[in-house]
Amino acid sequence: MAFSRSARLGALATAAASFFVIAASSAPAPGADGIGDSYFPQLGNGGFDVRHYDLDVAYAPDTDRLDGRTTITARATKNLSSFDLDLQKLEITRVEVNGRRAEFTRNGDEVRVTPRASLAKGRTFKVTVTYGGVPEPLGGPIIFGSDYGWMKTADGVFVACEPNAASTWFPSSDHPSDKATYDIRIKAPKGLTGVSNGRLISTYDKGSKTVTHWRESRPMASYLATATIGRFDVKTGRTPAGTPIYVAIDPVLANSNSVDVYGVTAEATDYWSQIFGPYPFEETGAIVDDMPQAGFSLEVQSKPAYSAVRSEGTIVHELAHQWFGDSVSVDHWKDIWLNEGFATYAQWLWSEHKGVRSAHDSFLAGYTSRPAGAAFWQTVVADPQRDTMFASAVYNRGAMTLQMLRERIGDTAFFKLLPAWTKAHRYGNANSADFIALAEKISGQQLDDLFQTWLYTTGKPTV
Repeated sequence: MAFSRSARLGALATAAASFFVIAASSAPAPGADGIGDSYFPQLGNGGFDVRHYDLDVAYAPDTDRLDGRTTITARATKNLSSFDLDLQKLEITRVEVNGRRAEFTRNGDEVRVTPRASLAKGRTFKVTVTYGGVPEPLGGPIIFGSDYGWMKTADGVFVACEPNAASTWFPSSDHPSDKATYDIRIKAPKGLTGVSNGRLISTYDKGSKTVTHWRESRPMASYLATATIGRFDVKTGRTPAGTPIYVAIDPVLANSNSVDVYGVTAEATDYWSQIFGPYPFEETGAIVDDMPQAGFSLEVQSKPAYSAVRSEGTIVHELAHQWFGDSVSVDHWKDIWLNEGFATYAQWLWSEHKGVRSAHDSFLAGYTSRPAGAAFWQTVVADPQRDTMFASAVYNRGAMTLQMLRERIGDTAFFKLLPAWTKAHRYGNANSADFIALAEKISGQQLDDLFQTWLYTTGKPTV
């Protein structure tokens, strides 16, 4: 095909303009200082995707000082002139990018790193941060008014970081949408044990210290990382189905618990594997510490952390999170019912499994005990707001939603849906719309009215 001279000139002008647009759009630019989560706008960071964390932390219980060196392996998702990391309060002494010293500035909890040379889109790079200080736990209304994060105990530290406290002890992209694998080395005085995620690679003495090296080879959200340190009685083995198990219990609590933590952990891990799909991690277990000030437990990946074990129900709840929250994590924190509603419903399923009470009766007990005027019914479960993201309704109305779904679509479709959900988003992230779509696909039913009523509307629904 031939073109006239004017057409050729026009084509050249268009091509030149396109070139300059492309050149301008591909020029190196700073990464965003957050992923835009409506509850925590500056959590996480834009412009790169973390692939792996290598954490070396040394802790001195007598002074509560932490000294750390974190190396992050990441892939640039745009041409970067600089990028941000999340780190709260601890002092940074050195930053390197690909082995070369880099400039950095701080603005509150944001650390802006400027490498000597820009990072091309698609390039894998390493950033190493050396830092130290006394980590401070976070407080406020979010976690039932409790402190959370890095919390000093009588003999060490209890580390439970949901939703935004991982960056109180290591530099990170501190949002569940940016998952990575981890190597975590914990140095503590001899006589203390450092417990973390995944499987134990090695333990060795170095002078007056003991170093434990843990490896989590499955993608993990930052808030699920732990470096809990203290005196522990450790029991290891395998569940009846063969999953390795590691349970560490503070000896102070050894004779005060009426719950067989090891036994229930093994049994529940195997049972949930039948109901929710294959266990997603290399090891199961528990960390039970004497931390009465915390008053909560957390679904730490592979080893839930308990400030004390109060019931069998707590254990089955936290273990259900290994599927719902840990393997399948939320896209944004407003989707938290996908974690807590499912884990609460798992407690109802456990009671049903044990012949104590059906899930239907658990639903009725919660539904009838709360009058229509109760504040419980005023939470929008699908978007409960930051300071009330762990409100009772997120747990219990979330579980009620699942029971209503089960009764609408029937047991065959419902118990096909649960493992299909964990398989479809294994080691990834998902949101409420994703779940609704999958429920409709598997059931063959249109379910907008059910979810609109139970997740997106305030007030007590009519049953």
